[in-house]
Amino acid sequence: MIIVRRQHRSAVKTALIIAAIASIAIVLGVPAQAGQFQQLDVGQYGQVEFNAPSGNIGCVYIPAGGTPVYETANGGAEIQCDRVEPSYVRTILGDAGAAYRINDVGDASCCSIEQTIQYGKTVELGPFQCLSERRGLTCAREDGHGFFVSRALIQVK
Repeated sequence: MIIVRRQHRSAVKTALIIAAIASIAIVLGVPAQAGQFQQLDVGQYGQVEFNAPSGNIGCVYIPAGGTPVYETANGGAEIQCDRVEPSYVRTILGDAGAAYRINDVGDASCCSIEQTIQYGKTVELGPFQCLSERRGLTCAREDGHGFFVSRALIQVK
C-alpha cells in the first residue's frame, strides 16, 4: 500500500513538473512550437514596426544603437508593444533585464502600421523572437525574459 502511494505521488509530481514546464513555454517561451518565420520590412531609420492581425496590438523594434529619432535607455536593442483595448498599456523588453509594463502611456499612438505578423508566425528581431497567435502575442529573449500581451491578459517576466 505504501509503495503504491509513493509511486502515485511520484507520478503526480512528474506530471506537475511537466505541466509547469509546458505552461512556462506556452506563456513566455518563445516559439519552440512556432510554425514558420515571417520576414518584416525595416523602416527608414532601422526600426521594425508591426501589428497583430486583430489591430489591437502594435509593436516597434529598435535595434542596438537606436535610431536618429529614438535612443533606448542603455543603447541596446528594445521591443515595445502597445495594447489598445480594453485599456491602453505598453510592454517593453530590452536586451537585458526583465520586461516591464507602463499603464499610463503618455504618447499613445498604436496600431496604424500596415505590416502585420500573421497568426502562427514568428519574427526574429535582434535578440528577440515574437510569436503571433490568436490568443495573443509573445515576445521574449533566449534567457526567458519577455512578455505576453492579449486583450484579456498582460504578463511580463
